[in-house]
Amino acid sequence: MSAARAFTASAEIPGGAEIPALMEEVERRMQTLAGEFGELLARHARATVAAGGKRLRPLLVFLASGSVPGNEDRLVRAAVAVELVHSATLVHDDVLDGAAIRRGQPTVVAAGGPLMAAATGDLLFSRAFAQLAAGGSPSAVRALSRASTGLAEGELLQRSDAWNADVPLERYLERCRLKTAVLFRAACELGALATDGPAQLLGAFGEQIGLAFQLLDDVLDVSGPPERTGKPRGADLLDGTITLPLIRAREADASLRTLDVRAIRTAEQAAQVCDRIEASGALSEVRARALEIVSVAKESLSSVAAAQREALEFVADGVVARYA
Repeated sequence: MSAARAFTASAEIPGGAEIPALMEEVERRMQTLAGEFGELLARHARATVAAGGKRLRPLLVFLASGSVPGNEDRLVRAAVAVELVHSATLVHDDVLDGAAIRRGQPTVVAAGGPLMAAATGDLLFSRAFAQLAAGGSPSAVRALSRASTGLAEGELLQRSDAWNADVPLERYLERCRLKTAVLFRAACELGALATDGPAQLLGAFGEQIGLAFQLLDDVLDVSGPPERTGKPRGADLLDGTITLPLIRAREADASLRTLDVRAIRTAEQAAQVCDRIEASGALSEVRARALEIVSVAKESLSSVAAAQREALEFVADGVVARYA
């Protein structure tokens, strides 16, 4: 897969002329690492890596560094590590959810069963930390370890909240922070740490961007269309995951307050509930909240050098633009 497909044409990023080559190296190294442990496991690991995605986290590693020349190896290691952790969590999530499709392709658990999927996720996770540890930065390992712990806590929280439509807003936001935003934070921290940059400031920026990303992803689950998301509308409803669009729609539409999420068992039923959520105006409200989060995140970059700030703002705006 090309680096350009990953998010946007990286050469368009202000000051990002070197980014496409680095992103291609990330792809090459992930494929190599995924194929080192036997043909059967390699097939599933490579397919997971090749399925791609937006590659926002590796991109943030490079942009948060502020200075790529002379730091290429450390940055590529960090970018590979954070993306492999992300890929590992997706494989494990699919096992827990029993998901058959991701990004329009059969999941590892659907193609190889739960044991193979668990092994594939474990392989990617272990390769991530081996890659980062080889860079010789204990601070970087600690940053990714904190994020990994948060990811696990977020998954447990989501399992605990499953099917409960009365989840409070604060608990939902904390789940989003743990499940998604902490890895965005880690990506920015890893980039900054590689060049002795302001890791705390840029980590906080990354966490806000990650939170907005998750809110907008939850909107997309309701609005679709399936050919864009690679899964049916209302996939979250079908696995009992309560998101902000439903929380807000229940406040606006009294008929949704008595909804039993467990009764939603087919894609058709999920789509009908999605229509009701959309009709309530909840999606516009959630989008507006995400836009405000991105705006605040961009304002936090006032002390960052102009070229780096412009590049990070470009990515922040791109997160929003993809869901417009």
